Amino acid sequence: MRESRSPSPFQQPKAVWAVAFACVISFMGIGLVDPILPALASQLHASKSQVELLFTSYLVVTAVAMLVTGWVSSRLGAKRTLIAGLVLIVIFAAIAGSSATIGQIVGFRAGWGLGNALFIATSLAVIVSSASGGFAGAIILYETALGVGIACGPLLGGELGSLSWRGPFYGVAVLMFIALIATLVLLPKTPPAARRQGITEPIKALRHRALATTSVVGLLYNWAFFTLLGYSPFLMAPISPQQLGLIFCGWGMLVAVFAIWGAPWLKARFGTGRTLYGNFVLMAADLAVIGIRPDSKPTVIVAVVVAGAFIGVNNTLVTTAVMSIAPVERPVASATYGFVRFIGGGLAPFAAGQLVEHLNAHVPFLIGTGTLLVAAGVLSTVQRALAQADRGEVHQPEPEPLDVAEREDELAVSAGIGNES
Repeated sequence: MRESRSPSPFQQPKAVWAVAFACVISFMGIGLVDPILPALASQLHASKSQVELLFTSYLVVTAVAMLVTGWVSSRLGAKRTLIAGLVLIVIFAAIAGSSATIGQIVGFRAGWGLGNALFIATSLAVIVSSASGGFAGAIILYETALGVGIACGPLLGGELGSLSWRGPFYGVAVLMFIALIATLVLLPKTPPAARRQGITEPIKALRHRALATTSVVGLLYNWAFFTLLGYSPFLMAPISPQQLGLIFCGWGMLVAVFAIWGAPWLKARFGTGRTLYGNFVLMAADLAVIGIRPDSKPTVIVAVVVAGAFIGVNNTLVTTAVMSIAPVERPVASATYGFVRFIGGGLAPFAAGQLVEHLNAHVPFLIGTGTLLVAAGVLSTVQRALAQADRGEVHQPEPEPLDVAEREDELAVSAGIGNES
């Protein structure tokens, strides 16, 4: 007798689709500024490393804020936290578009990063808890949203950036406002959290070897990822924002295809560990090509687009690995992992700009090559846990229930402000 097929990750309740749509728009913000980086540098008379601070302020603030997202959402509730994040993104994206200097934009991108942290961490938790098709299906849906957002962001950024460098920022504000309305209307009121998360839990969770190790892997991988994403546009200049948008759209489409279909197929055939080892090595070779020939525009363009395939596989499988083998509750694991990996993603673009200004364009990409090879080595130290997770032998602890006093207080808060959301 044939086993019944698992449900499709794309057959979801409308509330999940509302959050997924908001995720697409949020992830568009990651690559939206890529096509306008050269224009920002020339029009605002900024150095390349100053422009790279657009990534650094955004991602470092996102990283640090990840530490408190669980504390906030376990008190406000998931829906209110999502709404707060979306409101912050709308406000700071619009203000960034109205700025006059690169310093102002960098500062307002930091506020954008705070909203991004509240939204990203909570949206993953909402999708995992509400999506049909189980945990694996939820991760695929989340990574699909990431892939679509990353693919569409540069395309929209290129079109709006051809009109003005301010266009992409205003575009995000409008789209996130639409996502805010969709979340308000389609996402039902979320129940009180099972318990209130302690503010120090994500940091304390790093005492667990499996989570600390995979988080370091995420940092090393994101260093390479954001070196490529943040600095490669300068290697392609002079080029129009529309052309840059098309190049990164092709890159993002490969991210989406390999996150949705490639990663699950490779995992089923080779297992999580072996797939990631091979993928890290291949992506390292791809970055090495850029590091060897940074002055060849066709070489850089092809290598950047091809990197999308490796990034798609990594995004899905590294996230799944972290959430599968961490011996803590998934919201805590997500916050811990997000904090560590976004530190790497935030520092890498600025470091790349500094390295190019003081040395040459070869160095940051060759360093990225090295971080990927080190990531493969670090990941191999938790191979046993990865294999156990693939066999379904690892189980995360369930959230501890609130005690009576906490539960009554939580219900009272919910009753008092529940009508607001």
